[in-house]
Amino acid sequence: MQLSQLRRLIDEADQRLLRLLDERMQLAVRAGRLKRVVGDAAREQEVIRNVRTNGFGLLDASFVETLFRAIMDESRALQERRLRLAAFQGEHGAWSELAIRRHDPALVAMPCREFRDVFKVVADGSMDLGMVPVENSIEGAVGEVNDLLVETDLRIVAEVLQPVHHCLLVLPGTDYRDLKAAYSHPQALAQCAGFLARHRLEPRPFYDTAGAARWLANERPQAVAVIASGLAAELYGLEIGKEGIEDHPDNTTRFLALARAAEGRSGEKCSLVFSAPHRAGALLDVLRVFADEKLNLTRIESRPVRSDPGAFAFLLDFLGAQDDEHVGRALAKLPGLTLNWKVLGFYPEASKARGARTG
Repeated sequence: MQLSQLRRLIDEADQRLLRLLDERMQLAVRAGRLKRVVGDAAREQEVIRNVRTNGFGLLDASFVETLFRAIMDESRALQERRLRLAAFQGEHGAWSELAIRRHDPALVAMPCREFRDVFKVVADGSMDLGMVPVENSIEGAVGEVNDLLVETDLRIVAEVLQPVHHCLLVLPGTDYRDLKAAYSHPQALAQCAGFLARHRLEPRPFYDTAGAARWLANERPQAVAVIASGLAAELYGLEIGKEGIEDHPDNTTRFLALARAAEGRSGEKCSLVFSAPHRAGALLDVLRVFADEKLNLTRIESRPVRSDPGAFAFLLDFLGAQDDEHVGRALAKLPGLTLNWKVLGFYPEASKARGARTG
């Protein structure tokens, strides 16, 4: 093996080490939320015993102990900062993480496997905030998230309009003529359907865009690419073969920030959910209330109620502040027109940032 090849493998190993180290720090920060005081001498000694008693090939035991003591020092320092944590679905480099950065760069993004997990860790206090995609300008509503919004007691505290400009990512040194397929989340594949067809790339679904990038970097399969953000390429050591491969340049995903309670100023936009009686005109009666008060509806989405087959809930967004008298009159009429209803939150309306290609 040539020196250049060995150095390339060393660089790849370094990237994997850094990703694992970052993952360990995230776990340490989360553990710190569950402890009354930072630092646990008994636990630290247990860690040192564990790493000293295992064989690590060329690694000297004293070197390993020094390394892990430095790691635990950094873990304590992070725990002492009492960082604010934001949950998102997917792996680092996902568009949801970019939405968190757009909302508040001081938040520490923490990945979750499923959307339901995001709702759960915010509800139980493990995370301060959750960021979830609710609808895309091309592919429409994200059904699972809307279903969870119907069920949740969490509050919407902000919305984020995240421009989504997908990249085709490949392993370094890939010959593009050899590519046969592209892996990504089904929504991303649909948003890039024209590009995939023109380049004769078979679309293959993956649970997450950034998760596909991480898989490509770790498993290194041949003749495949992934569709993900530019940030994912940076994080996982991949090359950007082509930028802006989405079919529509104004491709944007609307994200909602969720918390256990309202925070900051309430804002001029409201989301609510309601169920109407199962009779002709019931939905129209509810919508007429908002029309009579001259309140502008920006979205209405119907979702089946999973606990009550045949029943539907409606998610409705409108422009209006909590202290607006027109809003007050409209909400006061809902109990007599609906089977049940709840306000998900009043929050500032997001404005779309044009021209910037984030990620």
